[in-house]
Amino acid sequence: MGFLVIPALDLKDRKCVQLRGGDPEKKLVELDDPLEIAKRWERLGAERLHLIDLDGAIEENRVNEDIVIKIIEKLRIPVQYGGGMRYFEDASKFLNLGVEKVILGTIAIKKPEVLRNLEEMYGRERIIVALDSREGYVVIKGWKERTGVKAEELAENFKEFAYEFLFTNVDVEGRLGGIDEEIIKKVVKATDGAVIVSGGVSTIEDIRKVKALGAKGVVIGSALYTGKIDFKETLKL
Repeated sequence: MGFLVIPALDLKDRKCVQLRGGDPEKKLVELDDPLEIAKRWERLGAERLHLIDLDGAIEENRVNEDIVIKIIEKLRIPVQYGGGMRYFEDASKFLNLGVEKVILGTIAIKKPEVLRNLEEMYGRERIIVALDSREGYVVIKGWKERTGVKAEELAENFKEFAYEFLFTNVDVEGRLGGIDEEIIKKVVKATDGAVIVSGGVSTIEDIRKVKALGAKGVVIGSALYTGKIDFKETLKL
């Protein structure tokens, strides 16, 4: 499989949304029928879907769980899923339901033994560690709590347990203002290229830059939903 361009589907209050800078009060996009939107990305040729439960991530609220399960059941393409999985049982449940890969952030940092147990039971190829970075440092708990660790340092610690890393630059997330190449370069190096980049990707040129930096793929949300990027064009890269 070559370079991946992965559409994002973020759930909040049972709708598909895109937030500016991760702020729940600043919705760039709000759409009904998330299942139909997921199917649309599949029809357009997506090889994977990025599915995030923002209510789970921000408030540990499971109001979207039945929608998540429906999407997993109905889609033929792999789904990478994250949002508020704070315990082994949470991640295990979704892996057993058919999620291809779970995205773990807070739990990976607060309880690394859970990561180890998941790796032993399901294999590292089904684990993605989220590296959410604000002002150079990893943030957790729905981007509300700052740690004192840089994304590239954390990546080094988790390489043996995670098959892939999801790097989100919160500083540029949802702002449609482009990417920060320097920080991506550091994370790509620390992960040996096993990183999917999210945040700020707003043009085809941004995607080309991420690919040239050696990343495995990109997750795109706001730029797709606002029409700044045509998904069909990304398939030609």
